[in-house]
Amino acid sequence: ALLIAVWTIVTNMNLVSSYILPPPQKVLDSLVKMIQSGEIFEDIYISYIRVLKGFSIATICAFILAMIRVIFPKYNDYYENIVQFLKNVPPLSLISLLILWFGIGETTKIGIIVLTSFFPIYLNTVKGFVSCDKKLLEVGQVYGYSKTSSFLKIRLPYAMSDILVGMRIGLGYSWRAIISAEMIAASSGLGHMILFAQQMSRTDKVIVGILVIGVVGYITDRLFAVIIDKALKGLEKNGWD
Repeated sequence: ALLIAVWTIVTNMNLVSSYILPPPQKVLDSLVKMIQSGEIFEDIYISYIRVLKGFSIATICAFILAMIRVIFPKYNDYYENIVQFLKNVPPLSLISLLILWFGIGETTKIGIIVLTSFFPIYLNTVKGFVSCDKKLLEVGQVYGYSKTSSFLKIRLPYAMSDILVGMRIGLGYSWRAIISAEMIAASSGLGHMILFAQQMSRTDKVIVGILVIGVVGYITDRLFAVIIDKALKGLEKNGWD
């Protein structure tokens, strides 16, 4: 409320050009028009589907590699150095290469999401598996559990908290990645909407896009927080609630 009040005062007193910072009423009018025309919902839907696809692929790949690392540690040497190398490479720096390989279609955008969200999911999953209580693993050995049984019945339940938190972080990274990707190589979506508005000098639409991204990302995060709470039965408190 204070931010909106200051924003209104600054614009009404013409302390800042309306080209740079339009008044709140103009931004609200643009949002209402975009809602009435339905264009904003179309952009949200397109971006949401891209995020869902990329996030799902990243989660599956991260879980498989983390599982291999625990069950078959000798295979870790074949891919761990590559993973650590890519972890330090900004995904946006690979956009030009991905465009050359796959064009400006969906593959490039989803690839950027995968590269961005994979690492927090992978690192948290590995942390959960590796930090499993050794006493529980010893109990599994007493009962004759194989590596696979020990993983499914002991390590996986123990690591579920870290896995879900890593997924929640990765989901937030996915939204950051898709907006950047859509601003560079897309003809639809929220990122493209913001870039097109900037090119048309529509600062009000740029602000609308930023606000919509924040709201959609917040709602998605809260829904995932509910899933975590249900899955862990309220036992995990990560400080974000």
